[in-house]
Amino acid sequence: MKKTFMMLLVSMFMTIHLLKAQDKDSVISLPEIKVTSVSSVNADVANAFRRSFPGAQNLKWYQYDRDYIAKFILRDMDHNTLYRKSGVMVYDISYGFEQHIPEQVRELVNKAYDNYKIIRGIHISTQGRDIWMVKMEGMKKYLTIRVEDGEMDEVESFYKAETAPQ
Repeated sequence: MKKTFMMLLVSMFMTIHLLKAQDKDSVISLPEIKVTSVSSVNADVANAFRRSFPGAQNLKWYQYDRDYIAKFILRDMDHNTLYRKSGVMVYDISYGFEQHIPEQVRELVNKAYDNYKIIRGIHISTQGRDIWMVKMEGMKKYLTIRVEDGEMDEVESFYKAETAPQ
């Protein structure tokens, strides 16, 4: 009983302390976005999806404002695809691993970052653009490399917690 009371007292103290420490000016309010599950989509969206992603599995539709998000699995990759209600695809983002990244992109990244290992591949298709975000792990750092049209950019770099410079 004493342990429970002490834990409750400590957690209340920490909560009050955190609330007091929060600066009201530092709070940023973002516009509210409602994503709700829907059971069906209109025929334009359904037909466009079937043409673009035959063989998709575990399909779930969500309404996002006036548009639709399809979440599904195709070729062992998780996909999130946004469609306008007219059936036009806005983007497709797919999440995979090294084996899902095209050989040309893998070779380009591995050649430039030979001391790093590829841990994730994220493919973004939008408005005729084909972008790969390659997550990499090194001895001391994590990197995110963006590859588009054969060009690479390092877009994110951070140290691992145990190796961060002091």
